[in-house]
Amino acid sequence: MTIFLAGVLLCAGGVARATDLPNRKSSNSTGVTLASVASQAPPDDSAQTLTAFVVNLAPEAKTGSHRHAGIVFVYVLDGIVRSQLNSGEIIEYRAGQSWSEPPGTVHSFMENPSQTVPARLLATIIAPTGAQLTTYGE
Repeated sequence: MTIFLAGVLLCAGGVARATDLPNRKSSNSTGVTLASVASQAPPDDSAQTLTAFVVNLAPEAKTGSHRHAGIVFVYVLDGIVRSQLNSGEIIEYRAGQSWSEPPGTVHSFMENPSQTVPARLLATIIAPTGAQLTTYGE
C-alpha cells in the first residue's frame, strides 16, 4: 500500500499544482531541506489537503522535536534515517521502508546517521486545509 501511495504521489506531482513550499531549510533542524511535490484537496473533501514533499537530509542532518497537523506517511527514497515517535524506540529505516504518524504524534527525533551519504524521504501529510503543517518544539 505504501509503495502504491508513493507511486501515485510521484505521478500526481506532475499533474497536481505544487504548493508554495519552496526548496528551503526546515525550522529547528540542521542540514534538512524540503522540495514540494504536490498539494491538492481530494475531490470529495475540500476540508482536507494532501501535501507531499521530498525531505533531503544531508549527511549527519538532524531535526528537532516537531508535530504535524494531520496524518503523515513517510517513504525512504535513498539512504538511512533514524526516527523516534512519542519519545519511544529509535528505529532505523532504509531505502524502500516506510512509517506513518497518526494525528497528534510528536516526532521526537530524526537524523541521517551517515557521515557521507545523503538521505531522501517522500513525506505526505493529510491535514485540514489551511493548517500549519509543522510545529516545532513540541
